[in-house]
Amino acid sequence: MFKIHLNKRLMLYCCIGVGLLTTTVPNYAITVPDSDSVYDYLSSLSLEELGEVEVTLSDVFDIFDAVVAVKEVSVATGTNQSTARAPAVTSVITASDIEAIGATDLDEVLETVPGLHVSRRGFGYAPIYSFRGIYTANNPQALVLINGIPITSLLFGNRNFVWGGMPINNIARIEIVRGPGSAVFGADAFSGVINILTKTKEDIDGTEIGTRVGSFDTYDAYLLHANEWNEFDIALSMEYHDTKGHGRQIEADFQTAYDKIFGTKASIAPNPVNLQQRNFDANMNISRGNWRLHTAYQGRQDQGTGTGPAAALTPLRLSEDRISASLTYHNPKLTKNWDVTAQLSFFEAQSKSPVDTWGLPPGAFGGAYPKGVYNGANIYERRTYLNLSGFYSGFDKHTFRLGLGYYYGDLYKITESRNIGINPATGLPLPPGSPIVEATDTPYASMRETARQNWHFYVQDSWAFIPDWELTAGVRYDEYSDFGSTTNPRLALVWQMTPDLFGKVLYGRAFRAPSFRELYGNYFANAPGNPNLQPETIDTLELALDYSARKSLHLALNLFAYEWRDAVRFVPGDTEGTFVIRNAGKQTGSGFEVETRWLVTKNFSLLANYGYQHAIDENDHDPGLAPHQTGYLRTDWLVYPNWYLNTQVNWIADRKRAFGDPRTALDDYTTVDLTLRRKDIREGHWNFAMGVRNLLDVDAREPSGGPSSDGIIDIPNDLPLAGRNYFMELRYRF
Repeated sequence: MFKIHLNKRLMLYCCIGVGLLTTTVPNYAITVPDSDSVYDYLSSLSLEELGEVEVTLSDVFDIFDAVVAVKEVSVATGTNQSTARAPAVTSVITASDIEAIGATDLDEVLETVPGLHVSRRGFGYAPIYSFRGIYTANNPQALVLINGIPITSLLFGNRNFVWGGMPINNIARIEIVRGPGSAVFGADAFSGVINILTKTKEDIDGTEIGTRVGSFDTYDAYLLHANEWNEFDIALSMEYHDTKGHGRQIEADFQTAYDKIFGTKASIAPNPVNLQQRNFDANMNISRGNWRLHTAYQGRQDQGTGTGPAAALTPLRLSEDRISASLTYHNPKLTKNWDVTAQLSFFEAQSKSPVDTWGLPPGAFGGAYPKGVYNGANIYERRTYLNLSGFYSGFDKHTFRLGLGYYYGDLYKITESRNIGINPATGLPLPPGSPIVEATDTPYASMRETARQNWHFYVQDSWAFIPDWELTAGVRYDEYSDFGSTTNPRLALVWQMTPDLFGKVLYGRAFRAPSFRELYGNYFANAPGNPNLQPETIDTLELALDYSARKSLHLALNLFAYEWRDAVRFVPGDTEGTFVIRNAGKQTGSGFEVETRWLVTKNFSLLANYGYQHAIDENDHDPGLAPHQTGYLRTDWLVYPNWYLNTQVNWIADRKRAFGDPRTALDDYTTVDLTLRRKDIREGHWNFAMGVRNLLDVDAREPSGGPSSDGIIDIPNDLPLAGRNYFMELRYRF
């Protein structure tokens, strides 16, 4: 039985939120013109003519996209519709939003979304996209797509072995679903979906170059170009990023604890967290008529490992190369009533670990490993997708969406070297201090090569059964070659109460496919895989209100409750120090999110959101780690013609420790960011920006893991985030 738990405090907040939606405010509404026409008109003016035009905030940054109400999203159903009408709780972030806040990486952008907090895990400082309190170290419960292609790693179920972040200059928009999405997207659209759409010719339409320098020896450069050639629309982008990382100190690590036990000094802590990286991204988008080809390359070199793969500081650097390609045919008028899409996609990732760098330092385990502990692997995987879908509108008041697809994922090559664990030649434990041996293609390798197939089909009907009411019902069936089948329904009722007020009641079920490590891991951290695992499932119920109180004021409120079942847990095994992987976990949660955008005057706007969540696990304990409360405030001010000041305030609060962790709760933190930008929208002019992040130099930290089975806390003082830092940026448009 799916139960909703709402405590008194939550109900009080919800009442306050409903009150906000009916609050009367002064009418500062102005007419916001179409952004493309404004841009084209102003771009054509001379300097003298431009000086006679009153430029407003929305003209250039389009902060409101005609005051939010007409923002379109396709991630909820597969077809473009306004966020107010979409049968899901969605957020849309445009390239204008990204430029206005001065974001330099995807994670900075996602932190602005209500109910979504970007935390960190120690290994590589990889992001944890925690939706509504659903928090795990590997974070496979959040689905990330680039142009609709999942970038989910087969091995761990998250964003590949070495993520390294994602630059933002080639992002056209980001569509986010807060809540389940498996009825449309299938596996791993569990707690939320993030779909990143890159720029096409229409978005670039010319040539733009840019460079950025910042604290921590950070350097960025990019090129965007788009043109038409022989009736082909072509868009190209290249982006380069190099940094040494913020260099905050890790005072103590896993090896520090063992040094205390053995009386040694092997740990290199205290020392800066290892966050250097060198990235290169390239994209090409070619379209003609109904056809579109997109190819991409992401190179991640010299990637620092954060606090290390074993939670001990190390100079180890990793690398990964990712390539993807998709060929899409979209015909919106195949026949009178059919809008069809066919897509063939390919994704490959190659992760590499050097053979000459240790994961635990020389002298580890009381000096037993004088040259350090090494356990490294090179991992190669590829995935192929074929999807067919169509919209049929031949029945009165009904729009059907039908789809079917096939997916093949192949972990086709793994090489492994180590000087710890089982000796493949003898089947006995390697003596401490042994030289590095090869475990590739042996029964004692940590992971074996394997593959997975998936077939799926889905059907969805949007029924406008009476004026101002629309019911969307859908179901998707997935068949997997390894763990079996799963069926995931969705139901959404949208009511346009008034021309400006929409109400939604939403229900959805989602699933998370077990990763290959969870299914087939072998001699892996004393916790072998379990091939009998079943997918995690979640049922979510939501109530949402979306209100355009004025042409310049938008308010939204949504309440949610969920039940997460069959969560994959590492539970103690029969032998001390060993673990078994089982579907043993459960979590129920509830909360709400409220957000507003207000164009206060034609030169000043305000955006704010607040999120609250409360959850308990199968033992009636708070799962910990995720913030119970988050707040975000953003202001955009046209200080002077062509000069803009953006302010952001992020508040993260009420984070408890996981049960059994004796440390005090994490401190709340509030960061303030400023970006000053001079933007001349005419071609042939430089645009300039400068910004400061964490203006008040707050000691912000994200949680590290709790005590291990032997009581050791790997990183006792948690994971420090960047202190005060600066950047400067130049852009030039041809």
